[in-house]
Amino acid sequence: MVRSLASRFKQFSTRLGFERDWYLILVAAVIGLVMSGVAMAFILPLRWIEERADATDPSLLWWLVPTLPIAGALLAGIVHALIPTPDAGPGVTKVMYAIYRRKSRIPPVMALRKWLASTLTIGSGGSAGAEGPIVTIGAVIGSVTGQLLRTNGPNTATLLGCGAAAGIASVFNAPIAGVFFVMEILLRDFSLRTFTPIVIASVISAAVTQGVLGADALFAAGDDFSVEAFTWREIPNYLILGVACGIFAVMFVRALYATSRRFERLPGPDVLKPALGALLLGGLGLGFLWLQQGSARMPLFYGNGYPAIRTLLEPAHYYVDAAHTTLGPAGPMLIGLVALGTLKGLATCLTVGSGGAGGMFAPSLLMGAAVGGAFGYVVSALGWFPAASPAHYALVGMASMVAATTHAPLTAILIVYEITRSYEVILPLMLAAVISTIVARLFLRSSVYTVRLEDLGVRVGAMSDLTVLRRLVVQDVPLVAPVFVHPEDSAQRLLELSERMSVTDFVVTDRRHRYVALVTGGDLKEALVHREAIPLLQVNELQRSDLPTVTGEDTLDVVLDRFSRHDVNSLVVLDERGDGAVLGLITRSRLMQRYQDELSKD
Repeated sequence: MVRSLASRFKQFSTRLGFERDWYLILVAAVIGLVMSGVAMAFILPLRWIEERADATDPSLLWWLVPTLPIAGALLAGIVHALIPTPDAGPGVTKVMYAIYRRKSRIPPVMALRKWLASTLTIGSGGSAGAEGPIVTIGAVIGSVTGQLLRTNGPNTATLLGCGAAAGIASVFNAPIAGVFFVMEILLRDFSLRTFTPIVIASVISAAVTQGVLGADALFAAGDDFSVEAFTWREIPNYLILGVACGIFAVMFVRALYATSRRFERLPGPDVLKPALGALLLGGLGLGFLWLQQGSARMPLFYGNGYPAIRTLLEPAHYYVDAAHTTLGPAGPMLIGLVALGTLKGLATCLTVGSGGAGGMFAPSLLMGAAVGGAFGYVVSALGWFPAASPAHYALVGMASMVAATTHAPLTAILIVYEITRSYEVILPLMLAAVISTIVARLFLRSSVYTVRLEDLGVRVGAMSDLTVLRRLVVQDVPLVAPVFVHPEDSAQRLLELSERMSVTDFVVTDRRHRYVALVTGGDLKEALVHREAIPLLQVNELQRSDLPTVTGEDTLDVVLDRFSRHDVNSLVVLDERGDGAVLGLITRSRLMQRYQDELSKD
């Protein structure tokens, strides 16, 4: 009976493309189950802190607003110092770097570092979101699982994606968005072989979390939200909103990048830099309290900003009276909304840019809601569209801002829909998200997640190319048998070997057959310009030790990137054991031929 079920399961897995790796489906289910517990353990303390913040004694606000972020940042800085990581940048950026350059291998300590630091940062009022930390934590769990099972690079990346998707599915109660966040932003791979286990992990994680915490939407809109329906006459308005969000997103990403670089250049220990950012954040908070004139709540741009988003999605809050708002500092509503979006952007730059831990997704939601609400208020006040609700524009602004900052419109559309369950504005939401992404890409090639990758030497290519290249490794390409020479050999011998064996590139090894360098055909041609000097030259005068090497487990996108950085036709493939043993040469032509063969299969 058991053998029969196992046999049928393997047959089913084979049909999905898992001829040898059918176990990935089972492992994905386990990762989803584990991540549901991890995500709840991560998010529940933050929710508890959020509830306590609303009950803060007003007499203590003037002390807590400046001191809480500083205390949290100091502790987060200590965590970073005690648990260092090799690569710079926010958590999602580090995960992407691991996918592109470290064969999806992430050290386990990164999960603990991100968990502690982000809880301290967000819980103390730092302007950041929970999606970045939970993506990192889930990615670490998936990556470590792959390492324990000794899976190859593509399979480890798939398991990494399972953990990340399951984390988002649990935290935001958004299983569909969790899947597409991973496939559109992290892996950039929509193949069925990758899609299947990630869906399984995401669904199981969300189902378990819903069973424990309930299935309510994170930002469920009130009953009055859907009173007025979207009309086609408002389409130009939403096009303009998409453009506005795209421009705002570009300014935010550039400001965040500039802030990060400025703090990196500051003298002094890195452990204190988040506290400096928190000090400036506290100054913004005190200014906010002063403008509120005795309000009894924490600044709306502190923390993840969820309470402010819920307020912005309530139509009734836009009509307190003709001139004032309950959404921000005393004064005209329009000024309050614009100020809220701007302050949230500044607060996020100071928090994350100074080294604080947290994601940029939640801040993008609040900035988009503020920009959309302000735009909707103007539209409504002009009287041209009496049925228009600023709350509708706020929701559309959320998706537009997320799409523009991440360059991932599909993920933005799905996640905003899942966290609000508001189908009334899905059509303008889709339109504005696409427009904002186009505008953002016109002005800025990189997204909020990839802008730091370029500093680390990673260029993200077209999605279709990466999908194919990243699921193939060097071992999948027929290697060229190497021709070995020694550093003491003469250049004349190279010419003789080249003529006799029709080869252009030579692998230089020591007497123990360990790799030393490479002599390329281009180097040999340059030597032939001065043919009279050939008898006097040795291999060690022509060899190049600066060229990169690859291993059999490197994915082809890594190999192609190294080819693009060096004008060579071959790269040396070394044994993974690190003993310098040469397995062969991989050439540009054979790599591209393998790529074309894979495309023809798809």
